[in-house]
Amino acid sequence: MAAQEARGIDPEFRIKPPVGGNFSFLLLGDTGEGDASQYAVVPGMLKLGKDTSFAVIASDVIYPTGSGNEYGDKFFRPYKDYDAPIYAVPGNHDWYDGLGGFMRVFCDAPPLKPKPDRGLRGLLWRKPETIDEARLAEARALRGKPSQQAAQQAAQPGPYWVIESDSLLIVGVDTGIRNVIDRRQTAWLRRVSLDPRPKILVTGKPIYTANAYKPSPLEEGGTIDDIVRDPAHRYVAAIGGDVHNYQRYPVRVGDRVIQYVVSGGGGAFMHATHTIERVGVQGVHEDEFRCYPLRGDSLSFYSQLYARRLRMKWLYLTPSEASCIMADRIRNQPVRTPEGPVRITFRMRWAARLLGSWPWPFRLPVDRVFHRYLSELSDWDTPPFFKQFLHMSVTPDELTLRCFAATGCLAQELDPPVEDEVRIPLT
Repeated sequence: MAAQEARGIDPEFRIKPPVGGNFSFLLLGDTGEGDASQYAVVPGMLKLGKDTSFAVIASDVIYPTGSGNEYGDKFFRPYKDYDAPIYAVPGNHDWYDGLGGFMRVFCDAPPLKPKPDRGLRGLLWRKPETIDEARLAEARALRGKPSQQAAQQAAQPGPYWVIESDSLLIVGVDTGIRNVIDRRQTAWLRRVSLDPRPKILVTGKPIYTANAYKPSPLEEGGTIDDIVRDPAHRYVAAIGGDVHNYQRYPVRVGDRVIQYVVSGGGGAFMHATHTIERVGVQGVHEDEFRCYPLRGDSLSFYSQLYARRLRMKWLYLTPSEASCIMADRIRNQPVRTPEGPVRITFRMRWAARLLGSWPWPFRLPVDRVFHRYLSELSDWDTPPFFKQFLHMSVTPDELTLRCFAATGCLAQELDPPVEDEVRIPLT
């Protein structure tokens, strides 16, 4: 950041797109695997993003290690037809090469000489790749129209920034690898948050996920959420990536509600939702919580996947069976009415138990380890994908957040379904 400031960028890291009080934008999280699941999001994104002013990527633009040499197929090519700028906040995977690729692409920053790592970390940690400038220039040409260029011509001043409009500030923060904000970024965030306009936070790590509260610590003490919850700062929502699905927690803070959102379904492998317990964190009732995919759909798909991989047909749970299993476990009303009567059987319970959505009679370390990495072990490259992106409409009075599904199936490409919608007052 010191090198960026030496180049004469705005010291307050402001981005000022040509928008008024009414505009719309897209938000995607955890995009860049460069495979079919990422490209499946593109048709719906292009259709619904036709008149949007810009897009934001929240966390992990490039998998697995953020290399600048991978941006061609994992950023420039998939979004070559999106006719507006794209801004981003980095995730932990973007930091695995020291953030060199991210800074080169989004901030047009010159490469810095890497500092040598000493000891065991220096032996084991991956060394950043030297960026092939000719290859990067060829990739940039894919998003070479003037309307697309703002994000690639230093209009994004750094890995954290604030997008300003008359009605709303969009504040992007860089949570790095350890999810701790240093003093320099904290001081900037406090200054930005004093602006009287309403705000949403975009961060690499979500504050609420899987019925758990995970506020990002500040190096000086306290958390990012302390800043978000302060009524003087007027935050109405906080959106984070890193977790590869959609979740929304409406948290009551005093006399107002802040929408805490996970939006990490932009392309990378899907994290299961059927392992999320009945929601009750910070007073959020299960009936107020929203997620995509639905827990029953998540359980049914994973059961089908592992029934095929392990050649265990009894493991498969139909969508109706999985929906009823989850309703019995979570004690809620299924979103969709199951087809026909379903009786929960011994087989169904053991199938759900093996896939992490039903308790074991005793706890096994192997159980916890397997379910921690269940999603990573289960990446697949054929539809359906259960991907999603957000469309945000802004007026002086209201922010409308819509979560759209992207499955890779033709019907959803032609008419992306709305999986969740919430209207957030700004006045």
